[in-house]
Amino acid sequence: MTKRIWQGRVDSTRRSVVMQGFLASAGAVLASAPAARAFDLPRPAKLRDADNGIETSGRGSLRAHAEARGLLIGCAVNMSLLEQQPSYGRVIAEQFNVVVGENCMKWAALRPTSTTFDFKQADALVAFAEEHKLKVRGHNLCWHENLPKWFAATATKENARQLLTDHIHTVAGRYKGRIHSWDVVNEAIWIKDGRSDGMRVSPWLELIGPEYVEIAFRAARDADPTAILTYNDYGLEYDTPDELAKRAAVLSLIERLQAAGAPLQAVGIQSHLRTGDIASLGDGVHDFIKKLHKRRLDSFITEMDVNDDGLSEEDVTQQDRDVATVYKHYLQEVLKEQSVKAVLTWGLADQQSWLQAEKERPKHPERAQRPLLLGVSDGVYSPKPAFYATRSALDEAKRR
Repeated sequence: MTKRIWQGRVDSTRRSVVMQGFLASAGAVLASAPAARAFDLPRPAKLRDADNGIETSGRGSLRAHAEARGLLIGCAVNMSLLEQQPSYGRVIAEQFNVVVGENCMKWAALRPTSTTFDFKQADALVAFAEEHKLKVRGHNLCWHENLPKWFAATATKENARQLLTDHIHTVAGRYKGRIHSWDVVNEAIWIKDGRSDGMRVSPWLELIGPEYVEIAFRAARDADPTAILTYNDYGLEYDTPDELAKRAAVLSLIERLQAAGAPLQAVGIQSHLRTGDIASLGDGVHDFIKKLHKRRLDSFITEMDVNDDGLSEEDVTQQDRDVATVYKHYLQEVLKEQSVKAVLTWGLADQQSWLQAEKERPKHPERAQRPLLLGVSDGVYSPKPAFYATRSALDEAKRR
């Protein structure tokens, strides 16, 4: 990979914060769609869905239903929204028991220069979580994207190992004992790069070699003896040739790490899903989770959402129904395994999703996506069919 490709690369992938201007326009589109009773939380009162009387807060919250099964349920948090929109934080605190930062713990956010750190937003996330008795997933300590602008000019084969370990010791050490789990290494497998081991040709691999993954896990354990150390990746969910090959490559990586004694404890299955293809969604990932369990590894669903750009329907009600069907089917499948301990969506409400970016809507560029559990208009949050589908799947899960 050349310097031109990754130097100063901003996070333009599925976990990016969507541009404010686009959020405004997407919000205008989605705000016009019919929605269920809002559960914005101006006070601790219990709220009910106006249409069917179903309670959606308190005992009716996702949090309550998940905790009844010993599960974690959560979402990725946009720190700008947390700071600027009071109802955003209230809904998160009411509905979830675990959170992860969208961007605030990535390298670019934490490392303004090669010698300094900026922990303002990461500290704010941890403080918010502790105030509301939420666990925190740290995302992430090592990734090939979202590297700061200075990285390409500073990192060399001579200093990259030290740069990586110092970063992990500083960041994970700062939150020692306060983080539920760290995505230590993110997306290290990419079959299309053509390596026999399936490893992604990334800056870390080019500068250090394949052993960078083990180095990162050992550094994370040194910094925090209690956090659950996780490998996180996408493209593991469907029964397609490409995803079958990727699951096999991830398992091979895990085998190598365990043979070397690396302190890997869990695997994050990102779960960026799509409408349609239900028949190829379930058996393979279920088998993958069982294989992980045999290796004494837990599984986390870490970034779930549903891309509905492939739908031909223009009716919002049908759009929501199809998205909810995917949530229910997928969660029913993965939650069969008791080694699945956490489910997180990548974002809180549709209008705030990375899937609103134009490049994620090539088939229907004029139609906003509806990929998450909630909708929002003017700071008021509303449960959607996917909310109820998720809650139902939680109820069907066995007690952890």
